Amino acid sequence: MEFQEIVDAVRSLDGALVVLPDESGSYPELAWGDAFFYYAPDGVMPERTQPYGTIITKDYPDDRSSNLDGAPDRFRVNIHVGQERAAELAVKDATPADADAFFRHPLYGTVGWISVVNPGGATGAAVIALLQAAHRNARTRAERRGRRGSAE
Repeated sequence: MEFQEIVDAVRSLDGALVVLPDESGSYPELAWGDAFFYYAPDGVMPERTQPYGTIITKDYPDDRSSNLDGAPDRFRVNIHVGQERAAELAVKDATPADADAFFRHPLYGTVGWISVVNPGGATGAAVIALLQAAHRNARTRAERRGRRGSAE
């Protein structure tokens, strides 16, 4: 599965916003080349909401465990699935450097994030399904916040 396939699948979801930082924007250089997925039907990146999924293409200073800088075309998909689902999905002996195997996110696994490096035959379909579910959950949270805001 390729980076662009995942981006295209998320873009096809109603209300999805895919942010692809590059040098032409006001994003930090560290984020260039990565992807961030939000529910934002107005097309504006939410200010106080974390993405429900990301794709990172390089090692970050506080997270080098997936060895993304170690080979060309390595990337890691990260998806918020909830603590229970993350525990179900994580392959027992998978490490953050293994390709095509789910593992708890190296930094945010305890709060319900799952990751996979270079999804392929074992994880590709599940990655898309999990991103779709995360998108629906993000939409539900946004709608709930909107109802609270209109009642106040």
